Formats: sequence, structure tokens, C-alpha cells
Amino acid sequence: MEPLYATTKTCICCERSYPTSRVRPSFKKAASRDSDFRALYANDINPDYYIVWVCPDCGFSSTENGASRLTDAQKKAYYEQAGSRWIHRDFGGSRTREQALICCKLGLLCAGIIGEKERVIAGLLHHIAWLYRSEGNAEQEQRFLRHSLDAYIAVFETEGVSLNNAKLMYLIGELHRRVGDPRLAVRWFSRVVNDKKITDAAMIRASREQWQMIREAQMGLDEETAEGIA
Repeated sequence: MEPLYATTKTCICCERSYPTSRVRPSFKKAASRDSDFRALYANDINPDYYIVWVCPDCGFSSTENGASRLTDAQKKAYYEQAGSRWIHRDFGGSRTREQALICCKLGLLCAGIIGEKERVIAGLLHHIAWLYRSEGNAEQEQRFLRHSLDAYIAVFETEGVSLNNAKLMYLIGELHRRVGDPRLAVRWFSRVVNDKKITDAAMIRASREQWQMIREAQMGLDEETAEGIA
């Protein structure tokens, strides 16, 4: 069985239909996950490459979590800012990591133009950081992790009540840790651990583990400093 299958999407901007590829559910089993939820797969097919749909005719790009329709004003803004310069490109088949990165950035561009929900923007920024991580580009990974962190904080401030607070709070803490701000990371991890209303055992455990990792790293730095003074 082929890992990819074709499905048809209707562009919410130009209203034309086009084929795009998805990964079959049986090929979506992750071999492991990073501490900020990036999935690692044993096979060569990465479902993250296919989260953004790109219309080959007008270039408008979106995800399944994005808007289901556009207003006339949003369509006009897209064509004025990007669509009028689009040259026909087809991303409907198998994608390389480089093509996946282009698609995610197109999705991010379109999301910004139409004023997409902050959580959709945060997810795209985070996926771009993961793609840079997979190619070993630490500088760009850090850049997009910082942008996604800002967006997730905005999500927490505006939508936190209706979402999985524990997972979102843990993720904000973990991204603070990854961008080199352990003090704020601990603050968010401690909120997950100490909030009596939170009953998500997995996120409480993960927060404790990352909190302990920070403490151990800090103790190691203190020992190195002491040795240097001695």
C-alpha cells in the first residue's frame, strides 16, 4: 500500500478544485516524540510535510484547522498582497522537506493576510521550527521557536479557557526552556504542577520532569562556577 493518497480540495479563495496528497493513517505512527511534541517517524514519510494545502491556481494556502471560507475583503487583501504575483506551482504530489517548508511558509503568509486565528498561526510557526530542526539549522529553528512561543502565549491569553490549558501551559514552558529562558520555563511548569484544577497526569508528569532537568542543569553550572573560582 502506498503511504500517500490523493484527495480533492476546493480553494476557499478562487473556488477551484485541486488534488493534494495526504498520508494514510497507518503510516502516521510516531516512533518517538521530542519534548515539544515533534513526532519522529521510522519510515521516510513525514505527515508534517502535508499539513498545508496549496492551491496551484491562485496560491492560497491553508490547513484543516484554518478558515472554512473567506470574506470578499479577505480575498481582495490576499490578491493585492500575494495572489497577483503567484506563478502556477503544484505541490499536490510527494513533497521534500524543502517543499514542505515552502508550503508552511505560504500557509503562514496567507494566515497573516486574512487575520487567521492565533492558534493556527502558532501551529504553523512551530511546524516551521520543527522542519528547520530536522535539517539541523539551529539558528532558524530558534527564530521560529521564539515566534511560535509569542503566538502560543497570545493563544493562552485569548483562548486558554476553551483549550487544553495543561498542554498549552506545558508547551509554553518547554519553549521557554528551548529558547534559553529557564526562569520563565520553571514558572510555567510550576503552574501546571501546582494548579489543583489541572488533572492531566501526563502534562503534570512532563512538567515535573522538565523542571527537574532545569534544576540539574543549573546545579551543574553552579558547580562549574565554583570550580572556576577555586
